[in-house]
Amino acid sequence: MAKMTVVIGSNEPEKAWNAFRFANLALEKKDSVTVFLMNSGVECLVDTGKFNVKTLSEKFESGGGKVLVCGTCIKSRNMDKVCDISNMETFYNLLMESDKPVYF
Repeated sequence: MAKMTVVIGSNEPEKAWNAFRFANLALEKKDSVTVFLMNSGVECLVDTGKFNVKTLSEKFESGGGKVLVCGTCIKSRNMDKVCDISNMETFYNLLMESDKPVYF
Protein backbone atom coordinates (compact mmCIF):
# COMPACT_ATOMS: atom_id res chain seq x y z
CA MET A 1 0.00 0.00 0.00
CA ALA A 2 1.47 3.33 -1.09
CA LYS A 3 0.86 6.68 0.55
CA MET A 4 0.08 9.32 -2.08
CA THR A 5 -0.53 13.03 -2.17
CA VAL A 6 -2.32 14.28 -5.27
CA VAL A 7 -1.89 18.03 -5.75
CA ILE A 8 -4.42 19.89 -7.88
CA GLY A 9 -3.06 23.34 -8.69
CA SER A 10 -5.35 24.26 -11.57
CA ASN A 11 -9.02 25.11 -11.89
CA GLU A 12 -9.12 23.55 -15.37
CA PRO A 13 -12.00 21.07 -15.13
CA GLU A 14 -10.33 18.36 -17.21
CA LYS A 15 -7.17 18.39 -15.07
CA ALA A 16 -9.16 18.19 -11.83
CA TRP A 17 -11.38 15.48 -13.33
CA ASN A 18 -8.35 13.35 -14.25
CA ALA A 19 -6.77 13.97 -10.84
CA PHE A 20 -9.85 12.65 -9.05
CA ARG A 21 -10.16 9.74 -11.49
CA PHE A 22 -6.56 8.83 -10.62
CA ALA A 23 -7.12 9.34 -6.88
CA ASN A 24 -10.20 7.09 -6.95
CA LEU A 25 -8.27 4.39 -8.81
CA ALA A 26 -5.50 4.58 -6.20
CA LEU A 27 -8.08 4.10 -3.43
CA GLU A 28 -9.45 1.06 -5.27
CA LYS A 29 -5.88 -0.31 -5.29
CA LYS A 30 -5.89 0.13 -1.47
CA ASP A 31 -3.48 3.06 -1.42
CA SER A 32 -3.77 5.86 1.13
CA VAL A 33 -4.54 9.06 -0.77
CA THR A 34 -4.87 12.73 0.16
CA VAL A 35 -5.83 15.36 -2.42
CA PHE A 36 -4.46 18.84 -1.72
CA LEU A 37 -6.03 21.78 -3.55
CA MET A 38 -3.89 24.87 -3.99
CA ASN A 39 -3.51 27.90 -6.26
CA SER A 40 -6.51 28.08 -8.60
CA GLY A 41 -7.14 24.39 -7.86
CA VAL A 42 -9.20 25.52 -4.86
CA GLU A 43 -11.88 26.50 -7.42
CA CYS A 44 -12.14 23.06 -9.03
CA LEU A 45 -14.87 21.36 -6.98
CA VAL A 46 -17.73 21.97 -9.40
CA ASP A 47 -19.42 19.83 -12.03
CA THR A 48 -19.07 21.41 -15.46
CA GLY A 49 -20.60 19.67 -18.43
CA LYS A 50 -18.78 16.42 -19.05
CA PHE A 51 -16.28 16.92 -16.19
CA ASN A 52 -18.10 15.84 -13.05
CA VAL A 53 -15.37 16.91 -10.61
CA LYS A 54 -17.67 17.46 -7.60
CA THR A 55 -19.24 14.04 -8.08
CA LEU A 56 -15.82 12.36 -8.34
CA SER A 57 -14.54 14.23 -5.26
CA GLU A 58 -17.57 13.03 -3.27
CA LYS A 59 -16.90 9.45 -4.43
CA PHE A 60 -13.26 9.89 -3.38
CA GLU A 61 -14.17 11.11 0.11
CA SER A 62 -16.84 8.46 0.63
CA GLY A 63 -14.24 5.85 -0.38
CA GLY A 64 -11.89 6.93 2.40
CA GLY A 65 -9.86 9.65 0.66
CA LYS A 66 -9.15 13.00 2.24
CA VAL A 67 -9.40 16.40 0.51
CA LEU A 68 -7.58 19.42 1.93
CA VAL A 69 -7.53 22.99 0.66
CA CYS A 70 -4.85 25.67 1.06
CA GLY A 71 -6.33 28.17 3.51
CA THR A 72 -4.39 31.12 2.10
CA CYS A 73 -5.46 30.27 -1.46
CA ILE A 74 -9.15 30.03 -0.57
CA LYS A 75 -9.01 33.17 1.58
CA SER A 76 -7.38 35.20 -1.21
CA ARG A 77 -10.35 34.30 -3.43
CA ASN A 78 -12.95 35.16 -0.75
CA MET A 79 -14.39 31.67 -1.16
CA ASP A 80 -16.49 29.72 1.29
CA LYS A 81 -15.02 26.59 2.83
CA VAL A 82 -15.23 23.78 0.26
CA CYS A 83 -13.47 21.10 2.35
CA ASP A 84 -11.04 20.89 5.27
CA ILE A 85 -8.79 23.96 5.45
CA SER A 86 -5.05 23.30 5.62
CA ASN A 87 -1.73 25.15 5.46
CA MET A 88 1.82 24.94 4.12
CA GLU A 89 3.05 23.04 7.19
CA THR A 90 0.55 20.26 6.52
CA PHE A 91 1.32 20.35 2.80
CA TYR A 92 5.04 19.99 3.53
CA ASN A 93 4.42 17.07 5.88
CA LEU A 94 2.14 15.34 3.37
CA LEU A 95 4.79 15.56 0.67
CA MET A 96 7.59 14.40 2.97
CA GLU A 97 5.53 11.41 4.15
CA SER A 98 4.26 10.46 0.69
CA ASP A 99 5.73 7.59 -1.24
CA LYS A 100 4.37 9.14 -4.41
CA PRO A 101 3.39 12.79 -4.75
CA VAL A 102 1.52 13.49 -7.99
CA TYR A 103 0.84 16.98 -9.40
CA PHE A 104 -1.99 17.97 -11.76
